[in-house]
Amino acid sequence: MRKDTTTMTDNDHAEPARRLRLLGGVASALMLGGCVSFSADGGLSTAQTVAYAELNKDVVKVASEADALATQQHAHALLRRPLTADSAVQIALLKNRGLQAAFNDLGVSEAEYVQATLPPNPTVALSRLGGSLELEIERQILIGLFELATLPARAAVAEQRFRAAQFRTAEAVLRLAAETRRQYYRTIAANQQVAFMQQALATAETASELTKQLGESGAINKLEQAREHAFYQELGAQLARARIEQKVERERLIRQLGVWGRDVDFRLPNSLPPLPARIATAKDIERRALESRVDLQALRHDLNAVAGQYGLTSATRYVTDVELAGISSYERAKSVSVDHGEVEVEKEKINRRGLEVEFTIPIFDFGATATRGAQEAYMAAANRLAERAVNVRSEAREAYARYRGNYDLARHYQGRVLPLQKTIQDEALLQYSGMLVDVSQLILDARARILSNVDAINARRDFWVAATDLKAALIGGGAGGGAESGGGEAVAAAGGGGAAAH
Repeated sequence: MRKDTTTMTDNDHAEPARRLRLLGGVASALMLGGCVSFSADGGLSTAQTVAYAELNKDVVKVASEADALATQQHAHALLRRPLTADSAVQIALLKNRGLQAAFNDLGVSEAEYVQATLPPNPTVALSRLGGSLELEIERQILIGLFELATLPARAAVAEQRFRAAQFRTAEAVLRLAAETRRQYYRTIAANQQVAFMQQALATAETASELTKQLGESGAINKLEQAREHAFYQELGAQLARARIEQKVERERLIRQLGVWGRDVDFRLPNSLPPLPARIATAKDIERRALESRVDLQALRHDLNAVAGQYGLTSATRYVTDVELAGISSYERAKSVSVDHGEVEVEKEKINRRGLEVEFTIPIFDFGATATRGAQEAYMAAANRLAERAVNVRSEAREAYARYRGNYDLARHYQGRVLPLQKTIQDEALLQYSGMLVDVSQLILDARARILSNVDAINARRDFWVAATDLKAALIGGGAGGGAESGGGEAVAAAGGGGAAAH
C-alpha cells in the first residue's frame, strides 16, 4: 500500500486547509471519473434478457412488499388454471426462494464491484501530547497512492468478476426452469400411470368376480380361480405403489415451484402432451451450444478477470508497499526562570517540515511467488474454460442422441406396440369366451399389455425430459442425465401382477 501522510499543527491553519482542499479535489476527480453506481435492477439485466429470449418468461427480484404482492398475484392467476409446462416454469421463476437467494448473491457481487471502483478512503489520525510546560498536536491524512494508481485496473478486474456473476445468475434461472419442466413431465407421467392402473384394476375386479361365480357353478376349477384372484390382488399392490410414487413426484414439483398452503392444490393435465409431428435437427448443434451457453460466457469473464489480476501482480512484483509521508510538525515549549526575584517565562516554538518515504521490497523472492501464483491461476482459468468447451460439445451431442432416440422409441410404442397388444387382448378375450384358452393365458396377455402401456407412458415422458435436456445443453441450465425412474418400473414388475385393461 502506498500512502501520502501530512502532519499539521494547531496554529498552522492555512496549510492544513489548503492540503485538505487539494486532497478532496483529487479524491472527487477520481470518484467522478472511475466509480460506478448501483443498477436499478440489482444487476439482473443479463438474467432477464436470457430468460425472455430463451424462455419467454419474466424474472423479478422481490425486494419490497409491492414486489411480493405483484408476484403473488401473478402466480395465483397461473395457479387457478391447469398447469402447463410453461406456466409451471413461470411460477417457479416467481416463487422459488432459492432463485431469490441467487439474486441476493448477485446483489452482493454488485456491491463488491461498486466498492472496487471507489478510491481508497482517507485515514485521519489525531494525536495530542502535552505536559506541564510542553504541548504537541499532530493531525494526519493518509491516502494510499498504490491503490489510487491501480484503481482503473482493479475496477476493470472487478467488472469482469461481476459480469461472470451475472451470467451465473442467468444460469441459475435456466437451471431452475429446466428442473421444473423435467419434474412437471415426471409428475404428469406418474398421474397417468395411476389412472391407467385404476382402469386395469376395475377390469381385473370384474374378472375376479366373474371367476368366483363360475367357480361356484363348477365351470372353473380352483386353480384357475386362484390365479385370477392373485392377479387382482397383485394389481392392487402395484396400484398402491404407483400412488406412492405419484405423491412423491408431486411433492418434488411443489418444491420446484416454491409454493405452499392452498397453492399446492394446483391442477395438472390428465396426460402428457402428444408427440410433435416433427423434431429439431442436429445441424450446427455444437456451434449453437458454444455460442449460447451462459456458463461458457461466465468462464470467459473469469478468465479476463484473472488476466487483469495477473497484469497487476506483474506490475507490482518488485515493490509491494510504498508509504509517502509529508511531515509538518509544530512543538511549543515553555521554560520558567527566576532572576533577581523576578519570574520570567520563555516560550519556544519549533516548526519542522520534511518528507519520509517507506517501501517494502520482497528481497527473498523479488515477487516471484506472487507472479508464479498469478500465472498458475490464469492457466487454471484457461484450462477450466477449455474443459467446459469440450464438455459442451459432447453434452450437446449426447442430449440430441437421447432426444432423437426417445422420440423414435415413443413413436414405436404408440404406433406399433400398443396396437398389437390391443389386438392380442381382444382376440384372447374372444377365445376365452369360447373356452378356447384358459385363464392363465389371459392373465399373461393382460400382464404384457400393462407393461407395454406403462413403458409407452415412460417413453413419452422420457422424450419430453430429453427435449428439456437438449434445450439446457444448448443454452445452459445443467444436463438432466436422462429421465429418472418415475414409478412405472415399480408399477408393473415383469414377474408381478398386471391387469386385464381395456
